Amino acid sequence: MQKMYSKTSRSEHVNKNMTPKEETIRFLLDYSKALSVIDYNKLKFEALLN
Repeated sequence: MQKMYSKTSRSEHVNKNMTPKEETIRFLLDYSKALSVIDYNKLKFEALLN
């Protein structure tokens, strides 16, 4: 996932206002690593492992 978002795109296809900052990408990747979703019967529990 990190490789997909940190690759630079072709400059003619990139809107400069829509390009995410490096710290935004890092935050999302770290959050997704810490998130745990547990299925129990028909319930879902989300736990943030920090």
